[in-house]
Amino acid sequence: MASNVTYKYIRQNPDIITYITKADEALCAQGYTEHSFAHVEKVAANASMILKTLNYSERECELAEIAGFMHDIGNVINRVDHAQSGAVMAFRLLDNLSMPAAEICSIISAIGNHDESTAQPLNPISAALILADKTDVRRSRVRNTDLITFDIHDRVNYAVESSNLSFNEDKTSLILNLKIDTSISSVMEYFEIFMGRMLLCKKAALYLGIKFELIINGTNIL
Repeated sequence: MASNVTYKYIRQNPDIITYITKADEALCAQGYTEHSFAHVEKVAANASMILKTLNYSERECELAEIAGFMHDIGNVINRVDHAQSGAVMAFRLLDNLSMPAAEICSIISAIGNHDESTAQPLNPISAALILADKTDVRRSRVRNTDLITFDIHDRVNYAVESSNLSFNEDKTSLILNLKIDTSISSVMEYFEIFMGRMLLCKKAALYLGIKFELIINGTNIL
């Protein structure tokens, strides 16, 4: 059964927009970094880019975009287990739009398995979502403007002066290239916060038959 539920439609759906907005407000109240439209749209774009580069079908790329856009809505309920609650919310929303069950399964499996505490790359869409989500590290995600009160999460994100996710020339490796201001946060602090996420990226990349590499200030770290 063909689906008429497109990424363009999902991006304009008022209910989904409200859930994303309110989820980010909930995280803001708890002091978390930005998880609003800048984040979910970047995740959607990179998840699609990964699958497109690896020659997956146009529809699989679009399902990855939809999963990326919706992946954090569960935060409106609670940060704890937000991947699983978000998957249940996504099921209800997409089922009400009469999306085919097989497509819903791909999306909710990806959403339900994107958080590093329980994450598993179960299908190409979930692997792409993990990679796109965990590599969104940038200064603009930090809400706190007072450097004196930064915690380690704020410092690590704020220290990132530039971030680029791209494939190597022969498309065998996905590379996250970061430039970090080490006067704000050391490379060791970055690893203290992000090592689990980077190892998960390696696992997701392996599922897709590629390697994941991390370059910080010109040095290949992973």
